[in-house]
Amino acid sequence: MDVGSHTVCIVVSLEFLIFSKSNGNDLSTPMPDHGFEGLQNGDRWCLCAARWKEAFLAGHAPKVILKSTHERALDIIELEVLRKFSIDLH
Repeated sequence: MDVGSHTVCIVVSLEFLIFSKSNGNDLSTPMPDHGFEGLQNGDRWCLCAARWKEAFLAGHAPKVILKSTHERALDIIELEVLRKFSIDLH
């Protein structure tokens, strides 16, 4: 039911989970009614590009798996920014 564009593949970090929860998007608490187990540090997840950019601007952006990130993310985030957070190009 989420209409966001889940186009940025990330490696979840504890710092990001704390940031996200403090901004109204609790990704760590399981929601069994929705088939969501909750995310933990080290999990991989496809995140909305706008949420990733929000975390980036606040200094809490998680690492990116660029090869698994959809090109539509470039509508919101510059490629050079994503490259700086990429774990699969280094």
